[in-house]
Amino acid sequence: MTGETLLIRKMGKVAEILLVEDNPGDARLTVEAFADGRVKNNLNVVSDGVEAMRYLRNEGEFAGKPMPDIILLDLNLPRKDGREVLAEVKADEDLRKIPIVILTTSRAEEDILRTYDLHANCYITKPVELDSFINVVRTIEDFWLTLVRLPRSEEDG
Repeated sequence: MTGETLLIRKMGKVAEILLVEDNPGDARLTVEAFADGRVKNNLNVVSDGVEAMRYLRNEGEFAGKPMPDIILLDLNLPRKDGREVLAEVKADEDLRKIPIVILTTSRAEEDILRTYDLHANCYITKPVELDSFINVVRTIEDFWLTLVRLPRSEEDG
């Protein structure tokens, strides 16, 4: 453990996670997997791309919500799909440093290429099997919240 993760654990800082997922079952499984994880976290869930952008811009009911340390983003969302959210976040100077993990059912090569062209930080296809899905979420936690050094937010100093 080094860098920001060590700082998170020593200072008791909670890792802020934004899950953008329209499937209630997948959202529930992700929340449960993170709740059972090793890293203290606060996972906020929104169900479409419009809500995701309102959350990230602290608008309406999301005013005062903390900026996420990482975003888990589904691609196939109602109202505004994940590709549009990804493009908006990465084009916004205030948001672009937030790592975005694409977590989707799509195995389409064009989706993989397009999201990396839009500067996604990684692309993960959701497994169908329950144990595999939980393992993927725990692997995301282990890598992104334990191993990787994330940029410090302005609130952290």
